[in-house]
Amino acid sequence: MKLASTLRTLAIGGTVCAAFLATPAWAGEDPKVAAEVIALTRAQWASDMAGQPAAQQMASVADDYTEFNADYPTRIDGKAMATRITEITPYEKTVFADMQNAKVQVYGDTAILTYNYAGITRGADGKTEPNLAKSTRVYVREGGHWMLVHANFAPVRGPDQ
Repeated sequence: MKLASTLRTLAIGGTVCAAFLATPAWAGEDPKVAAEVIALTRAQWASDMAGQPAAQQMASVADDYTEFNADYPTRIDGKAMATRITEITPYEKTVFADMQNAKVQVYGDTAILTYNYAGITRGADGKTEPNLAKSTRVYVREGGHWMLVHANFAPVRGPDQ
């Protein structure tokens, strides 16, 4: 009798655990977290536009950072590689950056920032061009600080491109 009761308790507990694990995670809204990760992104842009060292531009990037972007056909793996790329003087310099339609989804210690990027770059020839992208940044809270662990920057092409 005691064995049957224990087995029934384990079965019920297992069913509850399975139901809990099968329940989809729902994003929470946290204005404080949203403000923090958006501020980190804007600080990175400001650092770039001010010509600050790559190490400073990458201050909120995790060591195991990964990135997809339109400039490279493969994933960029690691903060060290991303920093080396950032250290190279680009042909084009960002002179304006804006975040539109920002949305932050929070899942515990993970925050996903999605937005439309609207920027302007100036080439070495002095000409400016729009720089438009659909962007995703994934941040994880480590040691009380939000760190960028992954980014995906997909260009938006104009009608003539």
